[in-house]
Amino acid sequence: MRLVFVCLGNICRSPTAEGILRHLLREARRTDIEVDSAGTGRWHVDEPPDPRAVATARRRGVTLDHLGRQFTRNDFATYDLVLAVDVPVARALTNLASPEHRERIRLARSFDPTAPPDAEVPDPYYGDQAAFDQVFDVCLAACRGILAAFPPPTSPG
Repeated sequence: MRLVFVCLGNICRSPTAEGILRHLLREARRTDIEVDSAGTGRWHVDEPPDPRAVATARRRGVTLDHLGRQFTRNDFATYDLVLAVDVPVARALTNLASPEHRERIRLARSFDPTAPPDAEVPDPYYGDQAAFDQVFDVCLAACRGILAAFPPPTSPG
């Protein structure tokens, strides 16, 4: 399975979620899920994640080494699951998608069993350190939910 997290600029929320899920996949020794991230905008193409997001992740043992990129219509053919961080991003993705690809779009927090319906990953960009900590926490819960929702394939035996 291939999935991509999508936010606005691809420097805070989506690279945080990508880094967390990569970390959890490595810990679980899982190679059946590929993960990426992107933004709906092109403001930060080829830029590293926000230094505050990098520092927050580093303190928790997670590496963010993604370079920003913009999500395009062609990405729908690449990814099985497109995980929007909030409702406006999901709306933008739905507008970009052809009808046959719209069912691939989900809110990232929909995988967190403790999150209310339509829960969003808050944008920490204009916030303080607590905002980046909160984003890490909600992304961690969502990523754990993703792993639970997609258990590793069983080997024939």
